Amino acid sequence: MVTMIALIKETQHGEENIYDTVVRAARFQELASTFGAKVKGLYWTMGAYDGVLVLDVPDAKTGAALLYRLTSGGSVRTETLTAFDAEEMRGILAQSQQANG
Repeated sequence: MVTMIALIKETQHGEENIYDTVVRAARFQELASTFGAKVKGLYWTMGAYDGVLVLDVPDAKTGAALLYRLTSGGSVRTETLTAFDAEEMRGILAQSQQANG
C-alpha cells in the first residue's frame, strides 16, 4: 500500500455548501473503499488548508484516480504528498546507496 496525504482547500463551491462537508466526507470514505483504499484520517483544519486527508491506496495510480474523483465534484482542491514510514524510508535510503555504488 502507498500512503498519501492530501492537503485540502475548499473551492468557492465548497464554501457555499460548507454545511454539507461532513456528508461529502462520508460519501468520499465509501468511495475510497470501492478503489481498494482506506481513509486513515480525515480532519478539518484552520489555517492555510481547510482539511487533511490521510489515505492508504493500493498504488499511486489508484490514489491519483481516487483524488481526481474527489476534486471532480468541484468542492475541493488538493495538494498531495506521498508519505513513507520509517521502515519504508530505510529501504529507500538503502536503495539510494546501492545506486551510487
